[in-house]
Amino acid sequence: MVRAKAAAAVATAICLAPVAAQIRVVRPARTLTDRWQRVSVAPRGSTRLGISFRPLQAAAFGLDPSEALDRLLGYPIELVRLAAYWDRIEPEPGAFDFAELDRHIDAVEAADRQIILCVGAVKAFGYPEYFVPARHTPVPLPEGTLIDAASHRPLLDAACRFVASVVQRYRDRRSVIAWQVEHDAVDPLGMEHSWRLSTDFVAREVAAVRAADPSRPVLVNGFLPTSVPVAISQRWRTRGQGDSLAAAQRLADIVGIDFYPRHAVATIAGRSVYFDGSRTPWQQKRRRSLFAAGRPLMVCEGQAEPWETVTRPPSEPGRGMYSCLPEHVIEAYNQCMRWNDGAPVALSAYLFWGAEYWLLRAREGDMSYLNAFERVVNHS
Repeated sequence: MVRAKAAAAVATAICLAPVAAQIRVVRPARTLTDRWQRVSVAPRGSTRLGISFRPLQAAAFGLDPSEALDRLLGYPIELVRLAAYWDRIEPEPGAFDFAELDRHIDAVEAADRQIILCVGAVKAFGYPEYFVPARHTPVPLPEGTLIDAASHRPLLDAACRFVASVVQRYRDRRSVIAWQVEHDAVDPLGMEHSWRLSTDFVAREVAAVRAADPSRPVLVNGFLPTSVPVAISQRWRTRGQGDSLAAAQRLADIVGIDFYPRHAVATIAGRSVYFDGSRTPWQQKRRRSLFAAGRPLMVCEGQAEPWETVTRPPSEPGRGMYSCLPEHVIEAYNQCMRWNDGAPVALSAYLFWGAEYWLLRAREGDMSYLNAFERVVNHS
């Protein structure tokens, strides 16, 4: 009996060891170093580089969004992902205001760069990720349920009209090369809500986009878990119909990957708990299955800013956050470039996530994040 209990304890420890190795409890703020200058930069081959641009995040940082975008376009990137935010573009029924998005598309086009445009409608990238005008949800979406075509037909019809309107407005723009439908399309909305869009709901939106413009590909993106705890949580939260990467493989022409090696999940007594999959290869099976399918792939969000337990990434002079130090901007990129080795298809693009944060740091006198990004685009 004693030996049996001991054997069981050893077996349990062996099973839990990989999980324990992916959890860190540390003080979040770290003194910045020059390590980012010494990290090698992997060659990108045919993979194009770009950014996701969030005007609302730029404004939240006290930056002028148009000036921020112009500065970022000064770097030799090839792609910019922009989003059409429904509640800002159509604040009243049929009263469309595309002025801000027009300005940003004009700027990217003038710089001779290409655009992936997220048309929404329910979700788009950038906190709070939910941009439905209040009139379409007089009653909050019910938690713990699938929001599908049958249960929320008026919302679906309005969403399809909106995405079609956005596509019709910009389909003649030479700079737009793809349409993104929803953001993490069928996953719960962050940690704030447990409702989910059904695959059928998203499929109807994809059909509306293709009807408005059959000539361009449709992108659907999803979160690639990089640690066992996150994978278990995601599998539970997306039970019944699978996650957004699975939906992308079924519905989209291009599968987009959100890649965040480190992120905080709780803060206790001055220390933060992180799920850290930055050095563990266990997630390769899922990633390899995406490549094996032969469908075009890109990294829509390559982590390049901190993911802490607050919505606004901290910016403390001389300090960086454990979840993403300047050297991690390069290391996350390098890890994704290694995915191309021996793969049947190469990543078509890698889009850095966090450009507005780099500009905030630069304004405060810290150029390290921006310079780490510059090392990649200039030396890959």
